[in-house]
Amino acid sequence: MASKTARRRTGRRSTWAAAALIGIGLLVSGGVYAGASAAMAATEPSSATASTLTVEDGKKLFQANCATCHGLNMEGTPDGPSLYGVGELAVEFQMSTGRMPLQMQGPQAPQKPVQFTEDQIKAIAAWVQSTSPGPTYPAESILDGGGNVANGAELFRINCAMCHNVAAAGGALTEGKYAPALTSTSPLHIYAAMVTGPQNMPVFNDMTLTTDEKRDIISALMWMQQNESAGGFSLGSLGPVSEGLFIWIFGIGALIALTVWITAKSN
Repeated sequence: MASKTARRRTGRRSTWAAAALIGIGLLVSGGVYAGASAAMAATEPSSATASTLTVEDGKKLFQANCATCHGLNMEGTPDGPSLYGVGELAVEFQMSTGRMPLQMQGPQAPQKPVQFTEDQIKAIAAWVQSTSPGPTYPAESILDGGGNVANGAELFRINCAMCHNVAAAGGALTEGKYAPALTSTSPLHIYAAMVTGPQNMPVFNDMTLTTDEKRDIISALMWMQQNESAGGFSLGSLGPVSEGLFIWIFGIGALIALTVWITAKSN
């Protein structure tokens, strides 16, 4: 009996145990390798995303995504204007705010989630600039918020408030168009809007507003974004409309309530 037991211990049972150990080892090593590979892929950017896209890449992206409306060489079509001379600043503004690519035809292009990465947008803008130069990015000093805030606020009231509201809260225009609020617009996009004149906005070139005056306006808007109104309830910053409605509802309502109370007391 002892010899049979010894043979059983050194027979098939030991062979299967060895195979099982080998299988477990392979599974463990494979799992460790797969986990390490996934971790490296998650922490190390690929060469495609790490590398900066070229102007040629921008051309390909434009022809694949923008040419339907603007033409293969920016010549324009019945569905979209020519982009000759608009410059990289206009392209960056329109694409970084999600206005382009256009979702559907309408009175004006609304802001929506951005469809491209920052590198892709800059590559497309660089190709447009290299093909037909136009307005380009400003110096950093113009966007630093270090201008004359008081002068900028005055210039904004004179040149911009009739559409964007004196508090930069935006406003309605004719035929379903509107001036957007500037309460969260970046300094670069404020400058780009003044220089390129998107939608219904006029172009403010250096003869209309100097570079220093543009800097002052940007500084004033940045100050407004960073500081709450000191005048109490803003009521949407819609001026006489919301203020009159507030007085009508609460002021007249309070007078009616007081009249009813006095009448009830006298009776």
